[in-house]
Amino acid sequence: MQIIKRNNITILFSLLFVSLIFVTPASASVGGANLKVTIVETNPYPAKIGEYLTLTVQVENIGGDKADNVDIQIAPQYPFSLDSEANAVKNIGVLTPGRTATKEFHLFVDKSAQKGVRSIDIRTKTGKDSPWSEKSFDIRIGTETFNSKGTVELKEVTFEPEVFMPGDRGTITVTLKNTASNPTVTIGESDFDTNARIQAAVLRPLSDGIVVLDAPYEDMGLLGPGDSIKLTFNVKVTEDAPEGTHNLELAIEGNSFDYNSRKNIPLKVDSSNIMVIPSKELRMVDGKSTIEFDVANTHPNDFNSVSIKPEAEGITFYPAEYFIGPMDPDELFTIEFNAVEENSWSVSREEGINMSLTANYNNGINRHANTIGNLNFASSSGSNESNSKTLLTGGFIVIAVPAAFLFYRRRKQ
Repeated sequence: MQIIKRNNITILFSLLFVSLIFVTPASASVGGANLKVTIVETNPYPAKIGEYLTLTVQVENIGGDKADNVDIQIAPQYPFSLDSEANAVKNIGVLTPGRTATKEFHLFVDKSAQKGVRSIDIRTKTGKDSPWSEKSFDIRIGTETFNSKGTVELKEVTFEPEVFMPGDRGTITVTLKNTASNPTVTIGESDFDTNARIQAAVLRPLSDGIVVLDAPYEDMGLLGPGDSIKLTFNVKVTEDAPEGTHNLELAIEGNSFDYNSRKNIPLKVDSSNIMVIPSKELRMVDGKSTIEFDVANTHPNDFNSVSIKPEAEGITFYPAEYFIGPMDPDELFTIEFNAVEENSWSVSREEGINMSLTANYNNGINRHANTIGNLNFASSSGSNESNSKTLLTGGFIVIAVPAAFLFYRRRKQ
């Protein structure tokens, strides 16, 4: 009887093990391709009744694997219709993790459409044999008219980081303010309130290299006289974005068409980074040396978490990595490393030792690294005569042990 019970227990655990094996592949699929769809621009915005509009649809692969053959399909319903049914599906092709792609669709707004918000469906799939995934988006038609006379103005623009580098992600935050100072205003013989409404706000890039990752803001409510509101847009600078100033347009829909406005938002892109320069001769004597470098921030804005890491074959550095921390624009630090050759009894290397330094730093939320290589680290032995006298005078052999490491940091004005 005990043998039968033991066999039953063995069978039970075997079945559990087998079930775990078959369950595991399903969970592994979480790391596959995953598409995020956003309407990044509606032009004109809001859509006009009886006219065409252009939808710019952005697809981003936020998964862990590449999508082999991405398709986007738009499925319009009244009051929207496609300019041609042949343009309902557009192919992007391969989309690797973290990459984005955009496609434009042209739609007509029916002449009998009413003002308000209508929905439209957009479908995507990651490959030829993959199922369609669908998401619904709201599109505003027409502009409502209010009797309020408050005016929305752009008060302030902030960037994080202040100056972008190619490949960076960050934010643009705009502060909108109702410039009215009194609760009412008299025009002619009529009194009007001075509240301001933000029916919509959209940020559009005007040049290649900049991608706005967020959909337009809608129905942000009412601002009383002197009130303000902050709107934040997530943006991305592509790896191949040229240096210089890139312009974006902030389009604001106010109380009516008479109160709509467009503002220019300049975004700066600069690829300058951390420079590391030897400040004295790189030479090792008898397997030991103290080396010194100047570290300069040549970027227009500050960097955070700056560190310098030296590397050379057969050499150990103390510290292994020098942490500087924050650096302001044009700030200069001088740092030191103690270098010890791992085999202190080796003969001098006439050809020298190839050394490199890697600077790591943050620009906003973005981690960067640049390497300075091909630095020649000369190595030689001390005077044989001096070594002999030392041995005879001491009467014993001294084994060299690296001294306790002493390092410092100073600022050069």
